[in-house]
Amino acid sequence: MGKLNPWQMALEQLDIVAKKMKLDPGIHQKLAHCKRILIVSIPVKMDDGSIKVFEGYRVQHNVDRGPAKGGIRYHPEVTLDEVKALAMWMTWKCAVVGIPYGGGKGGVVCDPKKMSLGELERMTRRFTSEISIIIGPEKDIPAPDVYTNPQIMGWIMDTYSMGAGYSVPGVVTGKPLEIGGSEGRKEATARGVVFVVEDACKHLGINIKGATVAIQGYGNAGSIAHKLIEELGAKVVAVSDSKGGIYSEKGLSASAVNEYKARNKSVLGFPATKEISNAELLELPVDILIPAALENQITRDNARRVKAKIVAEAANGPTTPEADEILYENNVFVIPDILCNAGGVTVSYFEWVQDLQAHFWDEKDINEKLRQVMSKSFKSVLDIYKKEKVNMRLAAYMLAVGRVARAVEIRGIYP
Repeated sequence: MGKLNPWQMALEQLDIVAKKMKLDPGIHQKLAHCKRILIVSIPVKMDDGSIKVFEGYRVQHNVDRGPAKGGIRYHPEVTLDEVKALAMWMTWKCAVVGIPYGGGKGGVVCDPKKMSLGELERMTRRFTSEISIIIGPEKDIPAPDVYTNPQIMGWIMDTYSMGAGYSVPGVVTGKPLEIGGSEGRKEATARGVVFVVEDACKHLGINIKGATVAIQGYGNAGSIAHKLIEELGAKVVAVSDSKGGIYSEKGLSASAVNEYKARNKSVLGFPATKEISNAELLELPVDILIPAALENQITRDNARRVKAKIVAEAANGPTTPEADEILYENNVFVIPDILCNAGGVTVSYFEWVQDLQAHFWDEKDINEKLRQVMSKSFKSVLDIYKKEKVNMRLAAYMLAVGRVARAVEIRGIYP
């Protein structure tokens, strides 16, 4: 996680915005606290017959604009502070794209890579039953995140439905299509990233055809962004995963790299490429840098060496507040995470709406609606950026925090 505590970082960002907007101190205080935090023990019978107890979290930061929404991650380094920060970022992300959700997040401290499918299923089902008191289609809707996937969402939906006594597809998003998932959900985060990168290129006068791109992180968002941006004629010259990165001046084919990674479990060793580290990838002289890995990648230590014209944050929190300042001074145009990667939650919202109506749309409609939402939000943030002469992150936060603050104000404090 680096040195910076993610919750401190999230609070620091809120303080900066509150000060800039002259936010009412009472509302500021309310937004600096999470509405609800649930910590659960998850006893699981392991394959060898032993019982192991995992710790799990579900945090709801704010629900003034609608039910909480946010992923569940399975990772050995999950901490409560990380989950709280991610829940707060989800509040802003939903507000910035104007969808009627508040922010939530969940996590289980475990190493899914060392667990069998059976162990993962038993852990997921027990975790679901422990958090079922606060989740539900009108309360809090989980989704996939780091090391969780559609199958895990299927188990959550099934476990929750068993308790209800009937099928409740709207309790999670990111499910398989067969049980109420949405077309276009898998590509949604990356597609949203590419839509706002296109908008940023137009704003900066960069021709996306022939623009060079480096992508840090080759999971769902990174690998699909590679394919989509390549289709627009951009040239991806470097990609990386947790083991390291590869570079080729000639460009890397998305289909070839994807195939290679599926076979070899890493992009490393891809033929005719130079091996580079994740840190080196961030400093390449490219037009567009897409950090799609973990938080705290661009810090005050390396921000001055970032040469990209556009940094499109497909990951959550990849840039620290100090790095933000440096990038802004150096005229690096940052598309902040709460705007850049909101395509995922936007199509999750579409999935939820489809589940509630039991009426499904086709992929073409979904992608068109997604483009409208992303481009409209990009324009709203860009307008604040120009008018207030602040960096894009602060502009996005001003838009988001303003929307949530108005909801808090209108609803008032109960009782």
